[in-house]
Amino acid sequence: MRNPENFWDGAAKKYARSPVKNQQAYSQTIERCKAHLSLNDNVLEIGCGTGSTALLLADSVARITASDISGNMIEIARAKEPRAENVTFVKGTAFDDTFEAGSFSAVVTFNFLHLLKDIPATVRRANELLKPGGLFISKSTCLAGQGVFWPILLPVMQMIGFAPYVKFLTIEELEGMITSAGFEIVETGDYPASPPNRFIVARKT
Repeated sequence: MRNPENFWDGAAKKYARSPVKNQQAYSQTIERCKAHLSLNDNVLEIGCGTGSTALLLADSVARITASDISGNMIEIARAKEPRAENVTFVKGTAFDDTFEAGSFSAVVTFNFLHLLKDIPATVRRANELLKPGGLFISKSTCLAGQGVFWPILLPVMQMIGFAPYVKFLTIEELEGMITSAGFEIVETGDYPASPPNRFIVARKT
């Protein structure tokens, strides 16, 4: 299996061309995310991909720094039109020293946490980056218990380089990781419901 940066660099062009699989669920996610943001917010997005979500959220916040490990994804994001003056795309991870502790009012990450081997470390880092009372807003696919198809197919696809690492999570496990990192969950939803893509809004306590 290729390392994550190389995998997503190789997948970037195809990813950019692919339509959203469930537009209704994506629209619900954006709508609920915007409901918790304000025009005073300084937001960090982790795992921004080709930047579509950051650009859709731009009119609801003061500033967004959108980061991704893949330089090819960031290059595509920077070339998108129409651009937003309050969005900055950067290559990097949540652990970059350029991100100062307590400097963001919200950290958002969609379709990303389940791709990590160490989810708790990233959630703790999000807490560190947030101001007191700041929001961690995420959506993650929870595949544990969703039948025998995924546990058989994914390892084969990973061995031949056609899929990234995916952690099989239950909703309970995911929410436990978030609360254990110093957050209080204030809203949840599944967009879509099957397999559950768990949308979570959590406040730093």
